[in-house]
Amino acid sequence: MRSPCIDLCSFDGKTGWCRGCGRTIPEVRAWKKAQPHQLRKITAELPRRLAKLQKGKV
Repeated sequence: MRSPCIDLCSFDGKTGWCRGCGRTIPEVRAWKKAQPHQLRKITAELPRRLAKLQKGKV
């Protein structure tokens, strides 16, 4: 599965989520070695995280 990274790596201090892709630092580090089911689970969560970051409701 392709990485959701958009080369905008800035992490929110409160949540630990990247403001560019929505992943946490541990998720970013583990991405290449993660199992497909783990990647699908993370990927499914990203739109919700990014929406919360954009709305400032975190």
